[in-house]
Amino acid sequence: MPLFEIETESHIIITWAEDESSARGVVQASYPRESAVRVTRRPRDTWVISKAALGIVSGVDPCSIARDCLAKAAGDKVHAIRLYMQETGTDLERARKVIESNMVMGW
Repeated sequence: MPLFEIETESHIIITWAEDESSARGVVQASYPRESAVRVTRRPRDTWVISKAALGIVSGVDPCSIARDCLAKAAGDKVHAIRLYMQETGTDLERARKVIESNMVMGW
């Protein structure tokens, strides 16, 4: 069974399906308010996501850096965001997401 990549406005779905019509049916079954913007049959039966494309640099653990910044800032979110930006060179939005994600996880 071929592997399909189906993109909607809010999601990218990777699924096996008999054909493109069946792949579109997966979107309708899972996300009935969304429609497929792009459907691509993948040439192989595996899916690979580049860490670099997601902003994850090899050898660097954003969560450990974020937890360290939170500890240094004594839990002060704004200060931790500033520290994270200084240590990693990331922009404000990325730093905010990483710090807030780690606060939710109970740094």
